Amino acid sequence: MSKDNHRTIIVGGGMSGITAAVYLARAGHDVLLLEKNKECGGLLNSFQREGFTFDAGARSILNAGIIHPMLRELDIELEFLESPVSIGIENDIINLTPENAVDEYRKLLERLYPESAEDIKVVISKIESIMKDMQTMYKIDNPNFREQKDGAYLKQLLGWLPGFIRVLGRMGKQSEPVESYLAKLTSNQSLIDIIAQHFFKKTPTSFALGYFYSYTDYIYPRGGTGELPKALVQKIIEFGGKIQTETEITGVNPSEKEVRDKNGNTYSYDTLIWSADLKTLYRILELNNFEEKDSQEILEQKELLLSKRGCDSVYSLFVGVDAPLEEFSSKSNGHFFYTPSKQGLGETHWSELDSLIENFETKSKDDILQWLDKYCQLTTYEISIPAFRDPTLAPNGKTGVEISMLFEYDLLKKVKDANWYEEFQSEVENRMLDVLSNSIYPSLRDKVLFQSSSTPLSIAKIVGTSEGAIVGWSYLSPVPVVDNLRKIPSSVLTPIPNVYQTGQWAYSPAGLPTAIITGWNAAQKIIKKKK
Repeated sequence: MSKDNHRTIIVGGGMSGITAAVYLARAGHDVLLLEKNKECGGLLNSFQREGFTFDAGARSILNAGIIHPMLRELDIELEFLESPVSIGIENDIINLTPENAVDEYRKLLERLYPESAEDIKVVISKIESIMKDMQTMYKIDNPNFREQKDGAYLKQLLGWLPGFIRVLGRMGKQSEPVESYLAKLTSNQSLIDIIAQHFFKKTPTSFALGYFYSYTDYIYPRGGTGELPKALVQKIIEFGGKIQTETEITGVNPSEKEVRDKNGNTYSYDTLIWSADLKTLYRILELNNFEEKDSQEILEQKELLLSKRGCDSVYSLFVGVDAPLEEFSSKSNGHFFYTPSKQGLGETHWSELDSLIENFETKSKDDILQWLDKYCQLTTYEISIPAFRDPTLAPNGKTGVEISMLFEYDLLKKVKDANWYEEFQSEVENRMLDVLSNSIYPSLRDKVLFQSSSTPLSIAKIVGTSEGAIVGWSYLSPVPVVDNLRKIPSSVLTPIPNVYQTGQWAYSPAGLPTAIITGWNAAQKIIKKKK
């Protein structure tokens, strides 16, 4: 066992932790970043298999006025490629551009649901309104990442601020779950489902419908999404920061200002940034030597957080295919949201799934697999083909395909506890391949070279995130953290002395841009405190 002393310790090497570390290191702070895995990146990483590169986390990166200016400010050169999106329902596929996205989506819906043409016009008008707000938000580089504010930029900034403030006000009023919001605009349940099932359950309307702007703002690093955290890690080291991987923290003692790893080594800090799972922090807190009045607020926060759940998780299938890119490029762009049936999920992922989980012990395997059949046939798939963006990410004449769908952690946990997890994995993989082979990719199954999958349970184990969540807190009950963009600077504060929080658990709705902003905010608070 050993003891190490650092001015700032950051636990968690995802994008928020890396962002905090790079800005603190640049400011000359003594920084140690501790990461439980072999590599940093968290939910943004890539891996290789048999000459193929796959993105294990996000399939593209949303610029959001943040990524490009941040990298310029840090003097990081990273080549980004365009990452256009397609949306398909049954055999009807559209390719989105900033100019045509909403209009093409309207036409797609009208072709599929002609009986709801008037409702669709109303829905599209709402999407257009939210898209305009998103365009205003991201119209200029985020001011946080522009240290050198020249005259032209300042003039642009002053012209932008009034509109930005109005947008924040409107977005704050659009927090209603997207499902109930759409139900006010149409009675066509299939239409509601086909729009809403792209998103996590009860996603706030402004966040969900704002995705139609996000689809036109995606970028992709040459080499895979994992190149972004790699570049930031290299810059941390260049600035003199320290990174220690394969170090899992199992204890936090705020009165002693120490964290302890699973091997018993302790690390002293002046300030701690917790960029990992927030429930884990409160579970491993050691509050000995705290006076009752000081620990009460912490215990209340612990009780609140532990009563909450992470958002929906994702089941991902990674497939090496013995077919050239052209077989796929003739169908869609390299980032593709595909729904095999216009019927929509309906109650399949609501009451039917809830009943399955609640009564799991009384259900047979056949009951569960029948539900799985239906779910795989009706859900929306996110399909990504890295080599569309960068042809070097797959062997010549072959294609790597990533296929994902939203999936419930609790169902997988029940299956694992019933000792048929591996069997269930095979059943899911086979159904995903069957559905796509019987619809958009007729010859897919026959050309599979290899396949592997990640589940909500593997995400929870590898990344360490509660319930395998990938975007923080569930929207099914009030979130226990800041959920107003005006207040995002305060999202990093905790009731624990000298401890900040960042990442997907610090702010809701969560995503890569907000994770980066929370990391930046925590770093700035520490830098200002030092001054």
